[in-house]
Parts: sequence; C-alpha cells; structure tokens
Amino acid sequence: MVHDWAALEQDLRRFLAPRDIVCRREELLVYDCDGLTMDRHSPPLAVLPKSTEQVAAVLKACHARSIPFVARGSGTGLSGGALVEQEALLVITSRMRRILSVDLPNQTITVEPGVINSWVSRAVAGDGFYYAPDPSSQVICSIGGNVAENSGGVHCLKYGVTSNHVLSMQVVLPDGEVTRLGSDLSDSAALDLRGSFIGSEGTLGIATAITLRLLRAPQTVAVLLADFPSMAAAGDAVRRITQAGVLPAGLEIMDHTCIAAVNAAFEREEYPADAGAVLLIELDGQTQEVKEAVALTSALCREAGAGGLREAWDEAERARLWKGRKSAISALGRQCPSYYLQDGVVPRTALPSVLAAIDRLSEERGLVVANVFHAGDGNLHPLILYRASEPGVNERVKALGAAIMELCLDAGGSISGEHGVGSDKRCFLDRMFSTDDLATMRLLRSAFDPEGRANPGKIFPTPRTCGESQRRYVELKNQAAPLPDEAVVY
Repeated sequence: MVHDWAALEQDLRRFLAPRDIVCRREELLVYDCDGLTMDRHSPPLAVLPKSTEQVAAVLKACHARSIPFVARGSGTGLSGGALVEQEALLVITSRMRRILSVDLPNQTITVEPGVINSWVSRAVAGDGFYYAPDPSSQVICSIGGNVAENSGGVHCLKYGVTSNHVLSMQVVLPDGEVTRLGSDLSDSAALDLRGSFIGSEGTLGIATAITLRLLRAPQTVAVLLADFPSMAAAGDAVRRITQAGVLPAGLEIMDHTCIAAVNAAFEREEYPADAGAVLLIELDGQTQEVKEAVALTSALCREAGAGGLREAWDEAERARLWKGRKSAISALGRQCPSYYLQDGVVPRTALPSVLAAIDRLSEERGLVVANVFHAGDGNLHPLILYRASEPGVNERVKALGAAIMELCLDAGGSISGEHGVGSDKRCFLDRMFSTDDLATMRLLRSAFDPEGRANPGKIFPTPRTCGESQRRYVELKNQAAPLPDEAVVY
C-alpha cells in the first residue's frame, strides 16, 4: 500500500511544533535500529509528542490516512521491537518525561513513558521507597519501553517483572481513542486488560501515563560475591541455595569471558581474574533474617566449591560489586563492538546441560559466546561476539542464535524472558504455541487494532517472514462473532 507521507506531515504540522517532527533523511538515520543493531531500516517520518493529547492527535491522523505507526522509547530494546521494517510513522515518547504524581501513603507513583527507569527510585529514595524492576540498562531505558517488553532485571527473582509493579495505565489506542486499563487498587473485578497490554510490544497502542507500585526499602541488604572454578560449580551453588529455601533478591552468574572484559574495562581486578565464573547474591529483609541467610548461603557456596567469598553490607561496597555486572555488556562491547544478545529461559535444573551445549555450539561454529544471566530464574543472556566486517558473519551469528533458542525450547523453556519477541524471534513463536493459541492471541490484538497498524509485522510469524502461520488465524477470525458497536475497552 502506498502512503501519502507528505499529506500526513502536513496534518502533523497543524498541532506539532517543527522541532517535534523529524523528516530529514540524515536525522532519521538515528532511529534506524534499536539495541539490536544487526538489522537496520530508517523510518520515513518520525514525531516526538510531549503529551497524551498530542499522541492521540498523531494516532488519529494516522488512522484517518490508514498509515501504520511504531512506538519507540529510549531505543534500548534488544529484539528489533522498535524497528520500522515496514513503512510506518515512528512515534518517539522520549520527551514525555514528567513524574505526574507521587502517592506515598498508597505507595504509588505515576509517570509518563519517557521517564528513565532509575529516575523512579531516585525520586522516592529519600522517603525510604524504591521501584523494584531494574534492567541492566536502567540508567537509560524508559518506563514506557519496560511496559512494552515486560522487562525484568536483577531483582525479578524475588520481586517479579514489570507486570507485577504496574497498577494502571492511560493508553492511546490505535484509532486515537484515550482509555484507561487497570486500577490503582491492588485488586479489580475487571478483566485484566492491563496484563494483556504489558508485554504487547506496542501492538495494542501507546501507554502515556503509567501508575507504578513502590516498595519500602528493606531494613538490611547484603551482597555476596562467590568465585568458582567453573560454570558448573556456580550452577551447583544456585541449585543448593534455591533447594535450601533461600530466596535472594538477586542471583546472577558471569562467566570467565565476562569477568575478563569487566576487569579490562575497569583497569583493575574487579572480580577474581582466575575464576571460571562468579556468582553475585543479594539478600535483603530484616537484619537478623539477612544475617542468617548470609551465613547459610556462604556455607552452601563453599560446599559447591567456592574459592573465595566477599561480603558487602554498606551501600557503596554493594554498588561496587554490582557495577561490574551492570556494566558487563558494555565491557564486552569495548572488546568486540558487534554482538548479538539472546534472551532465553530454561528450568533451573536444565542450566548445566544447556550451558554445556552452548559451549559446544560456540566451538563448532567458531564464534565466542559470553554468558551473563539471571541464574535464579533460569533467564539466560548469551552474547555472541563477532566482527561485522567479516563476510557472511551475520548469517552465521543468526544461525547460532537460532540454535541456542532451540536448546532452550527443547529443555522446556521459553524464547524470551524479558527482551520480547519483536522481529528477531517471531519465527520461533509457533515452536512454543500451537496454531490455535497463536490465532487466539491475534484475535486479542485485533480487538485493540482491527487494521493491524500498530507496530505491524512484530511478534507474530507471517507468511512473508516465517511461512504459513497465519492460515488458522484467518479461519478463526472469520468464525468469530463481531464485537458490538457499543463495545468499550476499560
């Protein structure tokens, strides 16, 4: 379908300032990819609205001309979710950065989608509160993007992912209608459309105001750093800790490749240089509870073969131990500028066999794979390192990434824990779900976006990208009763 971009731009200039519209080709190149840099497509036009009203007006203009749109936050996503691979208007929410309200008695905060993740905790830290979901990119990723991808982070083992901390949202639907999903109360009698929207990767609309749950800061926090001779030994420690009933706030593993990269980046021995792997364990709660958990966890790590143990109790030392983990990906990027970061989930019991299989694949394919991941919930983040200048390397890297996804699925796992599906992993979705399951999901999407204009082509396999996965969806859609004209989304 041919779209009249000049006419749309003229429509947008009626209510957006010139600086809020990006139309020059060289400026649009800034938005040709998200954090997944292997595939690049520059959008034909982009806008930077500053309010719900402007977002609604933009989507109404798109609706009137049947033009698709793609929402984008900080552009840190790692699955190609913010990629404009089909011609579409790019709607960037990064200028919507207001904290709209703080309600400490009810432990909530309402923010616009462009607010950076770490700003939320910073805004309420002085009052003894914080926001739990903390992706490694939390100093640059936005809350709107976290909602779109249902992001997790270091503390998701104990406290859950984004969906566990979003109470309600103001949402602009694809036709420009503004509605509200969820409730500021802990429980609601309504269908959980809020839960459907979180993790929908921009395919159901754009959230413009998000009410988040705040948590009280724990009385005491301690971080343990245990080094092990191998990944297998570190994995054994994870098994012992979880089987003993200890529930850490965070439980993270880094392999030797990551350790070496972090030490090189910091120009000091941040972590033991001769370790095959390190395990970072954060324990929080009441003081006596934490002391007992630290003693038990330390003993379990020693039983698993830990060569050394460090404890950090004050905030500065804890931050120092975590800094290397939070900086691991950027440290690897300094050594090898091109990398392909995967995001699969496996049962904890399958970690040793899956990690060993990844090592074998790495050797067979001649590509280095670094491992840094959320060990407590089996959320793997293997980074495939490569040189983009090498002929044919993209195909080899993608083939290795696909093989790793197959390993996760064969182990009874998932193709995504927190990075979403986007364009990168849509062709694996029918390995996880039946044709009827996928058709039902697409019917839900169709209820929000009948014309399929919101982030077109993402998440679901299509005939163009992955074969004939749409056939059963079309059959079910033709059988389904149409929604009544008066139907309202709450």
